[in-house]
Amino acid sequence: MLAGGLLLAVTACGGGSDSGSGDGKGKADDSGTAESKQSQAVVSIAPKDGAKSVDTSGALKVSAAKGKLSEVVVKDAKGEAIPGKITDGGASWTPSTHLAASTKYTVHAVAKDSEGRAAAEDSSFTTLTPENTFIGSFTPEDGSKVGVGMSFSLRFDRGITNPDDVEKAVRIKTEPAVDVQGHWFGNDRLDFRPEKYWKEGTKVTVDLNLDGVEGRDGVYGEQKKTVSFTIGRNQVSVVDVKTKHMKVMQDGKVVKTIPVTTGKPGYDTWNGQMVITEKFVETRMNGDTVGYDGEYDIDDVPHAMRLTQSGTFIHGNYWGGDAFGNYNASHGCVGLRDVKGAYDSGVPAAWFYNHSMIGDVVVVKNSNDQTVAPDNGLNGWNMSWEEWTK
Repeated sequence: MLAGGLLLAVTACGGGSDSGSGDGKGKADDSGTAESKQSQAVVSIAPKDGAKSVDTSGALKVSAAKGKLSEVVVKDAKGEAIPGKITDGGASWTPSTHLAASTKYTVHAVAKDSEGRAAAEDSSFTTLTPENTFIGSFTPEDGSKVGVGMSFSLRFDRGITNPDDVEKAVRIKTEPAVDVQGHWFGNDRLDFRPEKYWKEGTKVTVDLNLDGVEGRDGVYGEQKKTVSFTIGRNQVSVVDVKTKHMKVMQDGKVVKTIPVTTGKPGYDTWNGQMVITEKFVETRMNGDTVGYDGEYDIDDVPHAMRLTQSGTFIHGNYWGGDAFGNYNASHGCVGLRDVKGAYDSGVPAAWFYNHSMIGDVVVVKNSNDQTVAPDNGLNGWNMSWEEWTK
C-alpha cells in the first residue's frame, strides 16, 4: 500500500509538473514568436485614406518611423504609376511630379524595421477638380517634318505666374540626344530649342504633362499629350541686302543663287536669323495691318512665307519690274520674281517656295535695320545660348 501510494503520489506530481510546465512554456514561446514576427516599423500616408479634393502638388507624402521605406507604389485609376523617390535614408517618399486633377490614386507603401520585418499600409484619395484651367497652343504640329530652325513653342491662354512648375511639366526627348532648353518670352510663351540648329533627321518627342499643374493661383493645366516631329534636310538661305541676292544652301553648300529685292530706305528689312512659320500659295497683304496705312493692299501675293509675326515675309513679286538683283523696293519683305496667279513653277519664287518647309531658316545680313527681336516669330536664334538659358 505504501509503495503503491508513493508511486501514485510521484506519478501525480510528475504528471502535474509536466502539464503545468508544458502549458507555461508553450504560452511563453508563442508570445515570443508573435512578438518576433511583428514589425516595429510604422508607415504613415498623407493625405488620409478616402480624402477628397486633394491638392495636385505638395499634398502626397509617405513616411516611416522605427524603420525604413522599402517600397512605395502610387497609381492612378488607369494603373499608371507615379514616379517618386525614397529620401532621408528611407524615412520619406515624395512624388517626382505633380498629380493630375480629378483623379483617384491608390497608395501602397512598405517599410522594414531593423530586423528586416515588413509593415505595409494602403490608402486612396482623389485630387481636386479645378474651377479655372489653362491650355497651351503649340507649334509645330504633331507628326510634322520641319526645318532645322524650328523651335517648339507653347503659347498659353492665361498668364503664367508659376513658370518653373509649368516648364518642369514639359519634357523633351530627342534621338540622337541633344540638350534642349526652354526660354520664357513674357508670362504666356515658352519656347524650346537646342544651342545650335537641329541636326538633320533628329526625332523630337515632347510630353506635355500639364494636367494638374497650377500655372497661377487657382488656375490649373488640363493637357496631357505627346507631340512628335522630325527634322528634315538642312536648308539655310542667306539674303545679302547689299548684293541683292539670296544664296540657298543645303548642308552648307550653295544649291541656288536667286536675285531678290528687300526693304527700300525707310522700310529696311530686319537683319538676323528668321524662321519660316507659315506658307501660302497666295495671300492678301494689306499695309493697314502692319502700320503702313493705305500704302498697299494686294490680295493675290504669290508664294508667300512668313518670317516674323510683325509682317515680314519672303514672297513672290509680279509687280517689281527689274528690281530683283538691282535695287531694293519693298516695304521690308524679301521679294522674288514671280507671276500673278502663282501658276508658273519655273519662276524663282515658285522654285524657292517648293523647296522650302516650315522651320527653314532665312538669314538677312547687311541691312541698315536692327536685328529682329527674338520673340518676333520663332526667331530665338538671335539670342546667344547664354542669354537663352539664363
